[in-house]
Amino acid sequence: MTQIDINGLLAQMRTLSAQLEPNAATTPALGGNKPQDNFGNLLKQSIAGVAETQSTAQQMTASFERGDPGTDLPQVMLAVQKADLSFRAMTEVRNKLVDAYQNIMNMQM
Repeated sequence: MTQIDINGLLAQMRTLSAQLEPNAATTPALGGNKPQDNFGNLLKQSIAGVAETQSTAQQMTASFERGDPGTDLPQVMLAVQKADLSFRAMTEVRNKLVDAYQNIMNMQM
């Protein structure tokens, strides 16, 4: 099993977020609600993307099992692997977020 590069994944998510919202680069890092909204929206979009990938893989698998024409095994296997990889990446991001939250909560004031 390969290790997922969390920093690379986060960099890709930031790049996608910047492409979706061109004003995000000009938004100040502190103050206002805009940065939290961007992170929340990005997280929701990422989760929705993982769910869509899994749904597509399930539909293709069912289509292949029924013997529908135009559905070949390599396409189905690629869709299943993409769904698995996206789910594992999402799980790793969640684990890192939980670790960060726990570290912040354990800090002494």
